[in-house]
Amino acid sequence: MSNDGLATAATTAVEQCMALDAAESCVIVTDDERRAIGEALYEAAAAVAEETTILQYPPGDQHGEEPPGPVAAAMAEADVFLAPTTKSISHTRARGNACDTGARGATLPGITEDVFLTGLDADYDAIAQHCREVLAQVEDAEEIRVTAPAGTDITFEPGDRAWNTDTGIVHDAGGFSNLPAGEVFVSPTDANGTYVVDGTMRPHGLLDEGQELRFEVEEGYVTDISDDEIRSQVEAAAEEVGRDAYNLAELGIGTNVGVTDLVGSVLLDEKAAGTVHVAIGDDAGIGGDTDAPLHLDGIIREPTVWADGEEVKLPR
Repeated sequence: MSNDGLATAATTAVEQCMALDAAESCVIVTDDERRAIGEALYEAAAAVAEETTILQYPPGDQHGEEPPGPVAAAMAEADVFLAPTTKSISHTRARGNACDTGARGATLPGITEDVFLTGLDADYDAIAQHCREVLAQVEDAEEIRVTAPAGTDITFEPGDRAWNTDTGIVHDAGGFSNLPAGEVFVSPTDANGTYVVDGTMRPHGLLDEGQELRFEVEEGYVTDISDDEIRSQVEAAAEEVGRDAYNLAELGIGTNVGVTDLVGSVLLDEKAAGTVHVAIGDDAGIGGDTDAPLHLDGIIREPTVWADGEEVKLPR
């Protein structure tokens, strides 16, 4: 990808998505493997705001792992932060604390240069409208049921937890989004059933045709995982936090109509309009109460979603 391409995408992130002001401070958080994207964002931000800094550190070992202390402190002290990193810090205390102190920001976990360009070539006002339309259909429901041709049939109860929208428009203090953006999501208080991932999931990336990852869920916890590699990741986390590693953490609905094909990037594919994703592990960063050192999203193709028995109209 050309430097011009990165610069254009970075300008979209800084100016349209974050609306960085010249009087504000901005910190770019990146790691050794995402340096080019971090530097592009730094250049775009520095062109707007004089008080712009960039921090770089070695990639973490696991998604959801806390960044180094100085990074967390810098995020909390800035007006705006952007974090293109290899391992996700979206669901960390560092990110949550930064927003709680009034910083607004976006994380770009696992971002590649191709995804950076593709995902930020989008009409974020339209994405925000799709989010609002889906939210209106699900936000008051006591029960959400998801089925899909590969075998998914699972019911979620949001309880008293609020649904969230990830629109990519982050103009208010304390606001947060992934970039690329486009989803409506909740951390349910309970879930029961089966979900079958047939789209994208780490560490596999885009699954082959016919490849399926099956998860059994009882009373809000994953009780059986068909895939050895994913099971090993969760078991390793369970050595640290016990049963919380198996927490059914998230139900998300993709709303980005600009993502027409799954490409193997969880960051981009979970936003694809008309898909659903379900996550295991940490949910404290999205309205839940479980702290765990991982957050594993799996994308489900061709789902049907019901809210209290009424079929939800999904963007396509």
